[in-house]
Amino acid sequence: MKAKSPYRILISGGGTGGHIFPALSIANALKRRNPDTEILFVGAENRMEMERVPAAGYKIVGLPVSGFDRRRLWRNFKVLWKLFKSMRRARKVLREFNPDMAIGVGGYASGPMLKAAQKRGIPTLLQEQNSYPGVTNKLLAQKAEKICVAYDGMERFFAADKILKTGNPVRAALFEVKESQAEAKKALGFDPERKLVFVTGGSLGARTINDSVGLSLDAISATGASVLWQTGKLYADECVLKAQGYENVKAMPFISDMGLAYRAADIVVSRAGASTISELQLLGMAAILVPSPNVAEDHQRKNAQALADRDAAVMVLDVDCREKLAAEVKRMLEDEALCQTMRANVLKMALCDADEKIVNAIYQILETR
Repeated sequence: MKAKSPYRILISGGGTGGHIFPALSIANALKRRNPDTEILFVGAENRMEMERVPAAGYKIVGLPVSGFDRRRLWRNFKVLWKLFKSMRRARKVLREFNPDMAIGVGGYASGPMLKAAQKRGIPTLLQEQNSYPGVTNKLLAQKAEKICVAYDGMERFFAADKILKTGNPVRAALFEVKESQAEAKKALGFDPERKLVFVTGGSLGARTINDSVGLSLDAISATGASVLWQTGKLYADECVLKAQGYENVKAMPFISDMGLAYRAADIVVSRAGASTISELQLLGMAAILVPSPNVAEDHQRKNAQALADRDAAVMVLDVDCREKLAAEVKRMLEDEALCQTMRANVLKMALCDADEKIVNAIYQILETR
């Protein structure tokens, strides 16, 4: 489908890489379709999108919005005030940018921004990454034109005629790695003859995963495997200390070339965010998923369960991780047939070209209005 005219597209959301990377992928696909497309991002002040989006070459406006505190309800008076200010600023953004369409990818800012767009009659499209949608997208869904999803069974939450199964957009750089697995291991400083366990808890890190890996290093090393351990910046110092003394373990706060890390890995240990799962599916990785319990609607557990039910991954609950991770990693390292089955099954779940499918939906909406 070719573009007929440049459009002005607003993309709102963020808070985590799981929201930001899909948003940037959609923006890049829009630019490929028509380089003259004008794109404005709207995120939450002091969140990572305020750095990542400009670094990718796009303009972004911040809203003073924050999430509700479900444990300490008295703190929500301040949250409500921020929401009021965000709605007012969202209306100003719409007046000044005057978009043809608004896209919501989830995260704090997408609620007030998409709500304001809908009130003004601007068509909206939602991109729901998870198998269990958050409150924001549920509230916005009624007036959205289309809802792009990555899982079956979303009719439980959204009107069936609005659902479009596209998959989740992922970083294109993951598929541009030229090295073989052995070359990738060598480039990362590992013995190419040894199996490699790649551990990642995200850019900030995951306390439970890091503690569990620290407790598992003796058992993993005893198998002869190597460990590439992305600790996250919050836990880097303590994890680097734990890794010292193991010649086959490298711990670091951040890995810039995730494509190379995935290519080198035989097994991945990670949280179960939607973007991570989409990456594992598209790359065909054998993985142990440790869903975070600190997310809305417990959606990471539901994401992980969707793979575990299809023998496409192993799920270890956060509460059990310190006790069980070492045994699960050892089991997978010693059972190549099990890993091959997981790789084949997870690859069957992959949905390719999600960014292009979403852009097709955007143009279809715009050109029929």
